[in-house]
Amino acid sequence: MMSNTSPKRFLGTAALILLPLAFAAVSMLIGAYHTAPDDIIRIFIGKITGDFGGVEERTVNLFWTIRLPRIAAACLVGAGLSLSGAVFQSMFKNPLASPYTLGVSNGAGFGAALGIVLSLGTVGIQGFSACFGLVSIGITFLLASRSKSGSTTLVLAGMLVSALFSSLVALLKFVADPFEKLPQIVFWLMGSLSGSSQEKVLYILPVYFAAFLLIWLYRWKINVMSMGDREAASYGVNVKFDRAVVILAASVLTSMVVSISGIISWVGIVVPHLARMIVGPDFRKICPVSVSLGICYLLIIDNLCRTVSSSEIPIGVVTGIIGAPLFMYFILKKKVDW
Repeated sequence: MMSNTSPKRFLGTAALILLPLAFAAVSMLIGAYHTAPDDIIRIFIGKITGDFGGVEERTVNLFWTIRLPRIAAACLVGAGLSLSGAVFQSMFKNPLASPYTLGVSNGAGFGAALGIVLSLGTVGIQGFSACFGLVSIGITFLLASRSKSGSTTLVLAGMLVSALFSSLVALLKFVADPFEKLPQIVFWLMGSLSGSSQEKVLYILPVYFAAFLLIWLYRWKINVMSMGDREAASYGVNVKFDRAVVILAASVLTSMVVSISGIISWVGIVVPHLARMIVGPDFRKICPVSVSLGICYLLIIDNLCRTVSSSEIPIGVVTGIIGAPLFMYFILKKKVDW
């Protein structure tokens, strides 16, 4: 006999898949250059058959080179930040933990700013961003390994590393060309998807999906480790090793995201809390729900950024404006207790 929970589970799974697809489909229609729904269908069919059914070549090129890569980048960034935030909150048992707890964001930001100052190309800036994001992880773990205080020391080490790279970014802003380099650095640090391209998205995919898959495979162990070290050890979990692997994977995921979008705040804090309010503290459920909500959340905000005014608003500014009051609401409603 079929369990009563089976239909609910099926509907929940379908919603997790269909909601991001629906938001992505709507996002394809939104932009400064209007594209009709039937034109979108012809563009996809034409990619396979070579016949675009009368759709203008300019429309086809704009869709494949600008709009679709931007939507793909928004999906990757939303999913990556949300999943990383859920991991850090579970591992540290801290509702304020986020992808930036270990200093990854500011480390990657320094790398990108350095690439801009050195006049590197797109790939060079992304490479510097990713590399310095990983360097920040290494420094954090090196500092934390000198102490036996566990995750508390790890968080404090992350804060110190974050402050260090933040100061280095300020130094680069001071010495950068004020007419050419400085505006690029400032705009990048505010977060934006306006420069998304097929090249940028494809560049991070291998490492991005490797880190994503590793977290997905570890979701049961993350669940157990969130109960405490003793409980996790009693289940046969190698706590130190597995914690290091999971945190490294989440940090790499964040570094890849920052390398294409700049610093986008609050997504990694707010979305996991929304997921926890819906499905509870079980990380096996939080994981897919955070990914789905993160994609929808960032697609909505990105659509606002490119439509509410004639000049595009940096997405990091809007996520801060929306995320901070939303988190205040969670506090008032006592929804942030671990």
